[in-house]
Amino acid sequence: MPVTIDLTGEVLTARLSGELDHHAACSVRQQIDEQIGEHRPTMVILDFRDLTFMDSSGIGLVMGRYKAASAVGAELHVCNTSPQIYKVMRLSGLDRLAVIDKGGCKYEGGK
Repeated sequence: MPVTIDLTGEVLTARLSGELDHHAACSVRQQIDEQIGEHRPTMVILDFRDLTFMDSSGIGLVMGRYKAASAVGAELHVCNTSPQIYKVMRLSGLDRLAVIDKGGCKYEGGK
């Protein structure tokens, strides 16, 4: 699963694409965590715009990135979720850990 990570100011954006399952989650976690540790952003955005599939590994990915972001004092935002992924995230309680936007990334690029 490809992940593209950009840093704009103090905002780290990870754009996920393809399928997020247990096979892909480990690599994605490592890549994002390395960048969080190196750059210590104030906001981490997980952009799900190009995600075509997500199993329960996606819930774990968000929870773990919440912990990594919190460790450096950053907020976590999840954006561009499909209606199904948004519903699953709300039902699992992830909206208590992160801001979950159904639409676009409101804070992308330090806005």
